Amino acid sequence: MVQAETQNSSPEGAVSTVKILVADDHEVVRLGIRNLLEARTNWTVCAEASNGKEAIDRTMQCHPDVIIMDITMPTMNGLEASSHISASYPGIPIILFSLHLSDEMMNALNCGTIRGAVSKGEAGRDLVEAVETVLRGGTFFCGRKSFPVNSC
Repeated sequence: MVQAETQNSSPEGAVSTVKILVADDHEVVRLGIRNLLEARTNWTVCAEASNGKEAIDRTMQCHPDVIIMDITMPTMNGLEASSHISASYPGIPIILFSLHLSDEMMNALNCGTIRGAVSKGEAGRDLVEAVETVLRGGTFFCGRKSFPVNSC
């Protein structure tokens, strides 16, 4: 399920590293997400993108285990980029990350493509849990709906 890269951390064994791609058009937001996620042992931000097109390119380059994707970005929005990525890499879970997560949008999401959604205002509380949940094969939608992927 999780395609984590293996790094040797000591002669006794290997440690599995979770690779995360962060796509957001604001550099300070990407930095904050990086700091939050990399505080976890064996989690690393393998790439950053400032628009949807870059997110697609970075996915092809680093093959992340999970993607955190802003919805509103220039050049190509996060929903369109998520659709492109899922077509080529259906096994990579994508977590939407936005200020504006309306009930309408949440109900319209295709959980085969989008495996979670976290409000930027709740990132400190929810983002790590969302990543953990999607890596285990579940979904995380800000308390609105959460279910195993195969029940969508």
